[in-house]
Amino acid sequence: MQSQTKKPDTVADAPKGNWVDRYAPESWRPWLHLSRADRPIGTWLLLLPCWWGIGLAMMADAPEWRDLWIAIACGLGALVMRGAGCTWNDITDRDIDAKVARTRSRPLPSGRVTLRGAYLWLIAQGLVGFVILLTLGKAAIWMGVASLALVAIYPFAKRFTWWPQIFLGLAFNWGVMLAYTAHMGRLDVAPVIAWVAGIAWTIFYDTIYAQQDVEDDALIGVKSTARLFGENSPRILMGFALLAVLLLAAAISLTGRNLLIGWLGLAAFAGHLFWQLRIFDPNQDDICLRLFRSNRDAGLLLAIFLAFAGLV
Repeated sequence: MQSQTKKPDTVADAPKGNWVDRYAPESWRPWLHLSRADRPIGTWLLLLPCWWGIGLAMMADAPEWRDLWIAIACGLGALVMRGAGCTWNDITDRDIDAKVARTRSRPLPSGRVTLRGAYLWLIAQGLVGFVILLTLGKAAIWMGVASLALVAIYPFAKRFTWWPQIFLGLAFNWGVMLAYTAHMGRLDVAPVIAWVAGIAWTIFYDTIYAQQDVEDDALIGVKSTARLFGENSPRILMGFALLAVLLLAAAISLTGRNLLIGWLGLAAFAGHLFWQLRIFDPNQDDICLRLFRSNRDAGLLLAIFLAFAGLV
């Protein structure tokens, strides 16, 4: 007879029918769930600023064959380092996750992965990411190492500030500077401005995402911009969308080449953000999740136009 206490091998807040639950061997699933491989949106949101950085570098300089490897390396690096970041986040949040309905089925609070196993998995992913980083040149290596402090701090931010989304943005958009540096061998003003723009974008999309947990967060004392903004969220998020667009316009302008193409991509990005605001309803969890995931398309539109502007 099957045990009634058998731990579930799925995660409640994962997309239904995701590839991990459908195709991955059962013994792999807890580790892939720990890395959020069942929900690739986080990898996309970490990767897209990297691709913005490559596009900006090509616009400021000229395309090189090596840019193809930088783009691929950023994709592989985003995959493993996002997994490492999620693992670290779940290690630090294991007690909080156990108190929230949406997250208590995750591998650590559910007991499918031990704390020791999670640390080993974290180290393994970090080592793979470091090997990839070594291929991007000395300046980029130092940029990558510098980002680790931001990754380490983020999970604790919601305990001491109402603005944890800023810390997420600092880490998630670092790639725009890293990828630019991998191409140029130096850091210029344009990618720094794009990094700040990315932080504003992250506050925008992660506040939408955090609306799903407002009630649980209030009960357990976790802070977020979703709780801070409250009913003013749509108006305040409009301000962050405008800030992201204006800063990106400045970053593109500083490259000095094929600006019209870059600005067209920015217009597509801006249009997508304002479409999100039109249908945003902080009281509808399904709409908030859909809009959060749609930011992959917003960021990808800009990345495609920047790449085209850099190549022609």
